[in-house]
Amino acid sequence: MDSFSTLIRTASHEQHTEAETSTFMSDLLGGRLGVEAYARYTEQLWFVYEALEAGAERLAADPVTGPFIRPELFRLPALERDLTHLRGAGWRSGVSALPATEAYAARVRECAERWPAGYIAHHYTRYLGDLSGGQIIRDKAERTWGFERKGDGVRFYVFEGIGNPAAFKRGYREWLDGVRADDLEKQRIVSECKRAFALNTDVFRALGAEFPLSA
Repeated sequence: MDSFSTLIRTASHEQHTEAETSTFMSDLLGGRLGVEAYARYTEQLWFVYEALEAGAERLAADPVTGPFIRPELFRLPALERDLTHLRGAGWRSGVSALPATEAYAARVRECAERWPAGYIAHHYTRYLGDLSGGQIIRDKAERTWGFERKGDGVRFYVFEGIGNPAAFKRGYREWLDGVRADDLEKQRIVSECKRAFALNTDVFRALGAEFPLSA
């Protein structure tokens, strides 16, 4: 019988691939879009992480989500520093969430408040993705738009508190395997994982519509 971490990874593979290979992300990573598109994407991330981390303190005490709430993962301070670099000191008054981002953040918040096990699905899809594929984005951003290596503009992708990402990811999979939930609840978490990737893809689609490549 497969472990729960394997189950989550294999069950959400299709959605994961769809999110990763969206037109917007392909264009961004291919250097075909300007820094404005990157800044707009960073704005959207801020709304999602605000929803993820707003209730973290309360969730740290929850028996199901407790092991996952790790300060070394928190991204909001880094995102805010990046946005200050990209948008200037008054960035807060100018950022706006796309409707797809609002829907994504609302679902994260709903899980955080009412269904801690479901929150794990969003935690997993975001943070493990940032630790892995996020490094490709950072490298591309540094080379395409001239950000200082691991500096302002790409700090979101720099996990300074995690010295060994591979070991951390192994530990994370162990927390997943130890989740206090029965089989039915685990199936619901897997379904929520798929939903998280779909919500993410919706954001990419909306960004793609906002930044179409001129033919």
